[in-house]
Amino acid sequence: MTQASPWWTPHVHADRRPRLLARNRIARAFRDWFEARDFVEVTTACLQVSPGNEAHLSAFSTEMIAPGGRRHPFHLHTSPEFACKKLLAAGEPRIFSLGPVWRNRERGALHHPEFTMLEWYRAGESYESLMRDAADLVALAAERAGAKRFSFRGREADPFAEPERLSVAEAFHRFAGIDLLQTVFPTGETDREGLHAALAQAGLRTASDDTWADLVSRVMVERIEPNLGEGRATILCEYPIPEAALARPKAGDGRVAERFELYLCGVELANAFGELTDPAEQRRRFEAEMDEKERVYGERYPLDEDFLRALHAMPEASGIALGFDRLAMLATGARRIEDVLWTPVADPEG
Repeated sequence: MTQASPWWTPHVHADRRPRLLARNRIARAFRDWFEARDFVEVTTACLQVSPGNEAHLSAFSTEMIAPGGRRHPFHLHTSPEFACKKLLAAGEPRIFSLGPVWRNRERGALHHPEFTMLEWYRAGESYESLMRDAADLVALAAERAGAKRFSFRGREADPFAEPERLSVAEAFHRFAGIDLLQTVFPTGETDREGLHAALAQAGLRTASDDTWADLVSRVMVERIEPNLGEGRATILCEYPIPEAALARPKAGDGRVAERFELYLCGVELANAFGELTDPAEQRRRFEAEMDEKERVYGERYPLDEDFLRALHAMPEASGIALGFDRLAMLATGARRIEDVLWTPVADPEG
């Protein structure tokens, strides 16, 4: 089989270049959009004590060698979130970051070990404001790329249409016939056996060692996500508390959190929270996530104690992370995320 030419081969680069230039136009337009709304662009340190404390996020790890020779473990961040929230605690009211992040164990058409994340935060504003922001930015990306519609793997969507809002509970009922919230209690505990039975009745495969979270993930991947963002964007909101480690509970229903994700053409583009600012509750959730990480992967990451201290001073806020490369991919009609990266990371497995 003939090996594909490297991305730096002149004829390959010439084919890729129009999409890369469109990516640049989108980035420039985004910066202008934020600056027009009094956001300050921030550049955060990529080396962090903790890369993030979600069970299924894997980091690239290294060490810092002090002048005296002592070695200290550090990690490339999987998101600038902890650093950005420290800036909110410092008094910045509106900030955004557009820069590289790293995630290990991830590579494919929609995943790359190093990619660009757009994060922005609004102090004192609700997470509904981020829904409007996200819709505006999707439309702006389409405009700068000259795209009237987005398409990916046979699915199409109008990037200028008003997004659909759908709760996770509604999505489980619509696409799988499952009453998800019947298996979630106000205490945050879950009914694993009840959800297991519901999946079996819905004809979904299960395993004896599946956790409640495993079962939720299976329904999401197999029944729900492929149907989201068809025709127009979908805002999937009100995630169960156990699926929202960094979000505060929703007023009026302690079973769900102020979390939403944005989908287009079945592709997850963004993840947003009404931010949790209770240090004790955040510590409890992080420790539970790291216990699960140790169970599944045999490793855990340290907690960022400085971040937990900063939560005492952090105001009520909302924040969102958007996969910039994925949006550029949809806006330019690319089939793989590498098609909109100027210099993709080498693949050691070919």
